Formats: sequence, structure tokens, C-alpha cells
Amino acid sequence: MIISEQWLRTWVDVSVTTQELSHKLTMIGLEVDSINAAAEPFSGVVVAEIISAEQHPDADKLRVCKVNVGDEIVQIVCGAPNARAGLVAPLARVGAVLPGGFKIKKAKLRGVESQGMLCAGAELTISEDNDGLMELPSDAPIGTNIRDYLGLDDQVIELGLTPNRADCLSMRGVARDVAVALDEALLEPTIPNVSPVVDDEFPVVIEATAQCPRYLGRVIKNVDLSRPTPDYMRERLQRAGLRSIDAAVDVTNYVLLELGQPLHAFDLDQLSGGIVVRECLEGEVLTLLDGVEQKLQKGTLVIADHDKPLAMAGIMGGEASGVSDETHNLFLESAFFTPELMAGRARSYGLHTDASHRYERGVDFQLQRQAMERATALFLDAVGGEAGPITEVCSEDTLPVNEAVLLRETQIEKVLGVSIGRIDVERILRGLGFWVVSHELGWLCTAPSWRFDMGLEVDLIEELARIIGYDAVPSQPITANLISTPVPEHIRVLREVKNELVARGYYEAVTFSFVSPEIQALFDPELSPVPLRNPISTDLAVMRTSLIPGLVKAIAHNTSRQQNRVRLFETGLKFLPTEQTEQVPMVALAMSGLRDVEGWSSEKAAADFYDLKGTVEALLASLGDRITFEARVYPGLHDGQSAAILLDGREVGRMGAVHPTIRKALGVPVNTVVAELEQVVATEVAMPAYQDISKYPETRRDLALVADHAVSSGEVMKLVHEAAGPLMKKLDLFDVYEGAGLADGKKSLAIGLTFQDQSRTLDESEVASAVDHVLAKLKSQLDIELRS
Repeated sequence: MIISEQWLRTWVDVSVTTQELSHKLTMIGLEVDSINAAAEPFSGVVVAEIISAEQHPDADKLRVCKVNVGDEIVQIVCGAPNARAGLVAPLARVGAVLPGGFKIKKAKLRGVESQGMLCAGAELTISEDNDGLMELPSDAPIGTNIRDYLGLDDQVIELGLTPNRADCLSMRGVARDVAVALDEALLEPTIPNVSPVVDDEFPVVIEATAQCPRYLGRVIKNVDLSRPTPDYMRERLQRAGLRSIDAAVDVTNYVLLELGQPLHAFDLDQLSGGIVVRECLEGEVLTLLDGVEQKLQKGTLVIADHDKPLAMAGIMGGEASGVSDETHNLFLESAFFTPELMAGRARSYGLHTDASHRYERGVDFQLQRQAMERATALFLDAVGGEAGPITEVCSEDTLPVNEAVLLRETQIEKVLGVSIGRIDVERILRGLGFWVVSHELGWLCTAPSWRFDMGLEVDLIEELARIIGYDAVPSQPITANLISTPVPEHIRVLREVKNELVARGYYEAVTFSFVSPEIQALFDPELSPVPLRNPISTDLAVMRTSLIPGLVKAIAHNTSRQQNRVRLFETGLKFLPTEQTEQVPMVALAMSGLRDVEGWSSEKAAADFYDLKGTVEALLASLGDRITFEARVYPGLHDGQSAAILLDGREVGRMGAVHPTIRKALGVPVNTVVAELEQVVATEVAMPAYQDISKYPETRRDLALVADHAVSSGEVMKLVHEAAGPLMKKLDLFDVYEGAGLADGKKSLAIGLTFQDQSRTLDESEVASAVDHVLAKLKSQLDIELRS
């Protein structure tokens, strides 16, 4: 937002300097980005009138002018094409110093004396126009210093506003904050209601009430747009960074800067039937005021008549209904559009306008009638005309509603560290437009219609901090009575889990919680993931139901960049599509490439399913026999190379190699394996239990067993545990063999059974009996025999 300091001082009569005002603006949250002079320094330039302009006797392109400077008539030789009798323009008198230090002296041009220089706007750095003399109004006081006449001793202040302060995208909003901060009166201009003098109305219908709860229109007949924009208005627009175009555009822009309400003027004679506020039709096309043809996207709100779209609501008007020099009758629009539904719409078309900038941040939803009256009065003064009655259509049910918020007096000092008296609290909040009612604990405060960012008690406290100035809030070290939260012994913090995985060579990954619906369906096709209302892209449109897709994409990304050994883990939430969208904390692992770090002592073997299974077992080692693995088939994982992770028989995770078809589709290596388990399981540890170390020797028996290929080693080990009895202390599977020497469909399992007792040395018969019992059970239940 760019503001003129002189204009601001007409709203708030303050005696502070420009630098003091700038500091105050920054301290109340309206950060000043820059301060620039409205015009470069120059002196000795006055308002002058050309009395006569005669052809130079020796130069075709020069004229000899007699110029009235108030106290005398001087002779000026001028080459400007618009130099003529009766023209009022700036004159730099002899001794004047122009921008850049150029000093005006008496001179002779082709033998004719010249006593000064008539100036163009660019020569005074007032405008960029250098095509001719700067033309001033005919009633400009002759002889007056041009700096005084045009108010050039002004400073242009640029504010860097945060997105929540849409109310300060106007002079009224900035002045309101300054008035309260400096405890001065707000001098608002008087805005009278303009009485209609004609009965002409143009009907309005709102079909999209959710997007446009309020729309006002007014007919203004018999305007003369050939009349120039008033100087004060043109000058203020220019200092705010807006180019003066014509009176119709300038008036709407002026009200935009003054009050913050975007307006639009249509050529009434180009409209048909009435105004309809609706969403665009499929395939509808609109040529905008900038001449660019836009194919309207589904959901775009348009202002239309009964035949065609006229404007993209809140963004830009259409070329066909725009005003021109031939326009004699206007239809003036003033509307409120819902900020949430306007957000991002202009950007989707590659547009950014002053109107869209304000609408998507929030325009005062009670301002439209006042802005209409103000603009009507300015139109009548600038271009004449006859105003009709205001047509207003409003859907009260869809207008915003500001609820009262309790501000507790005790919380102010607690949050800010500084006490503010009750009188000052009420003065500040009422000055900012809040409706304030006393309460036993403090105040009930209702935000004004121009504030969309007030919903919490801390928001109100922040307003108090802004106005007293952030520099008035003391800087104090943060203190707190911290109490360590005890952690149960059977739970380890997630950081320890991460540290263990890092120690095993894994890197932590952080992927998006939202993924592509297509990739999600590869791993969880039976689930319908939760869709995002406003995804940042079509590739990130749903919430993940598993952490595996994100890690698989990360594996592909690293592999494509010549990483030959990738180990990743991630902790985060998965989102299950239940009625309340269940969020489950998970730990996921992924690996591909070489098993070991490349080196002279390591083999270049590829990692496989069992490497990742070893990591999972190590992570859950303290849970002992409570953790088991069971072969299962999962979508996205390779048949025969996938398993369920079970805790006490309950499935708590899954793991396996990525299926070949998915590997090809996503571009991951052949030996990519993944795992995922519930975070609560990974952080659970078994309670330590003391046990004496036996002083008696161990006895070990190794068995080579022949089993059917379909029998899993897990079944064998479970049965051996049950059959061996309490004397067996350890069981190891140390070899699996298939091939020569064995019948088709058979495999050999080599297991080691270790027996020991705490109170005595076991004799041979006891060990032999236990082994015989194990072999008998294996034969009877799984048809397993000793290998001969």
C-alpha cells in the first residue's frame, strides 16, 4: 500500500514529523518499506499564463511567448508543440534550480532573448510526460509557487502489509490505526447520501449467494466523460502508484484507495436485460479490459447480463461493457465477495489486480452502500450526470458473522508482560472499531466488519500491543517452572528409535503427508483415501494411508541420482478414511542397492528381504517371542517375499519386496524392500527381569531336518519350542538347504538346541529324551524327519 503523507494528514491532524510518523506506523504493525519525496527538489518555478505565442523569426519549431508570471510579463522562447495563448503552465524563472541542479539563466535562442523556461511535467519529475508543456487548470493562481499549488512538498510512504490487514489497504484503515496510536481524532470526510433525480434502475439477480452475499448497483445517466479528472484526485492517484486514465476509472480507483471498496463502472447502453451474478457456464469465454481472451474455468464467479458475461467478479471487467469517451450512461457496481471463495482465483488466470488483492483478503461487508454514495457524489462533481436509486440485493444468511470474544483483564499483563489500564484498553479497542461491553472478568469484544482476523483472545491482546507500540512491550527472558514428565519404563521415546535406525545406517526422510491417488492405489487399492479440498497439485491430492509410497518415491529419486546404496526411514501419520479420519503414528523403512558400504573388505552383494527383516527384528528385539512374522500377500508387494509383522498374534505391520510391475512403473531398483509398523510397537520395550547365570554347563544338540518345501521355518521353530520343554534355553536355525541330495519339493533345516539347568548338570538321558520328544512331535505334526 502506497500512501501520500499529505493525504493522510487530512484524515489525522498530527504534529509529528515524517520520521516519527514512519516509526509509529512500523511499531503498530504497518511496516514502512520506503519513504520517497513526491517530487525531486527544485525552486523558482511558478504558475504562469501564456498571453501570446508568435512564430520565431529564425526557427520553424520555436515560438516567442509573452508570459504573465503575476508581477510582470516576461518573454520566453519555447519549442513545445502545445505552447499557445491562454495556456497555463509551470515557468522556471531566471535563477530557478531544476531537478539535477540545472540552473536557469537569461539566454538568447537564435538571437531572441528568453527570460526563463516553460516546463514539461517530466522536467520537474512530477510526471513522465515529456511531449509538451504541463497543462495546468485555467483557474490556477498566476504567480503561485508550483510546489505550493501542487502540494509537492509531500512524502510518499510505502507500507508492507501482512495479509490479514486488508483493512489497511485504504487511507481510512491506515488513518484509523494512526489516530488511535497517537490518541488523535479521526477526521473522516463527510459522505452524504445522494438523492436520486431519475427513476431508472437496472435489475439485479444473485444466483451464487454463497460467493456474493451482497450486490449494489446504480444507474447514473448523462455523464460527460470528456471532462478531466479533478487535479487533486489525479495527483493523489499518481502518488499512490495509479495512472490517471479517465474520470470513470479515476473515481472508482479513488474510492478504492480512500475507503478500500473496489467498484466497477459499466457502460449501461452495452448491457442487456439486467445483472446476473452467477458461476460461469461451461466453455464460456470473456475478453477482459486488457484485451486478453480468457476461457473461464469451472467455478469462476462472473457478473453477467441476460446475454453474456460482463466481468470476472472481483478481478477484472470485460472489454465489451467497458466505458469509453462515447459512454453517456453508467451502471455503477459495489459488491461484497466471500474472501475464502475468491482466494487464488485471480492467480489461477495469471492475474493480479487491485480489486482481487483486496477481495481475497477481505473487504468490509458493511461498506458497499457508503462507497456507492461516495463514488456517486464524486462522479456528479467530476463528470455531471443524474443518479438513480440504489438497487441492493443481499443474502443476510451468507454474510460473515463476528462473534463476541471474552478479553480477560488478567491475561493482558500475563501475555504482554506490561499492564494496560482499563480506560486505555477501552479507548484502543473502541477506536479500532470494536464493540466493547464490560464483563466481570474484563470485556466482551465484537470485531468490526472490516476485521476478518479476530477470533481469539490473543488476537485482541495483539491489537493492544500493536497500538501501544511493540517497543513499549518489555523484553524479558522467558521463565517457566518446568516439571519433567516421567516416562514409563516400558516405553522409549521416539528419538531413541530414530537414533537406533541411524546407527544402523539409515537416513531419516520427511515426505509429504499427501500423495498421488494413483500411487496410493498401488499399495492400498481397497481404501478410499481422504481427498484434499485444495491440493497444491494433482499429484498431491489425497492423504496417505501408508508411509510406503512416499519412501518408494524417495528411493526412486535417489537411485536416479546414482546412489547405489539407499536406506531410509520415516516416522509420521497415516490417515485412514474412517468417519473421523483416524490418524495412526507409523514407522516405515525402505532399502535398496548394496547390502554393505562399498569397501575392500565387503562383498558387493545386494540387500534383500532378510536384511530388512533383520533390522525390524533388532528394532523389536526386547519384545522377544511376542514378535513373529507370517507370510502374507499384500498389494504392491512381491508374492512370496512379503510378510505380516505380528505382536502377540495381532498384525501391527507389513514388509516385503516391491512388486516387479510397480518397480518398473516407479523406477526403483530390483532389490527394493519396504516395511511399515505401528509406532506404538516400535517404542514399546520389555521390562528387564533379573535371572541368575547358571554355573552348570550347557549341552547342545544339532539336528538336520528334512521337511516339505511348503512348511515354514517359523512353524518348525514354534513346534520345537513347545516340545523341548523348560530345559531348552536357546534355539537357533543356522542353515537352510535345497538341491542335490534331497528329493524334489524337500528342504533341509539345520537347528541347534541348547539345554541347561540352573541347579544341576544335565545327564545324557535327559537331553536325549527331550530331543526324541521333539523329533516325535515334528514327525507326527509336520511329517519332518532327520536327514540321513
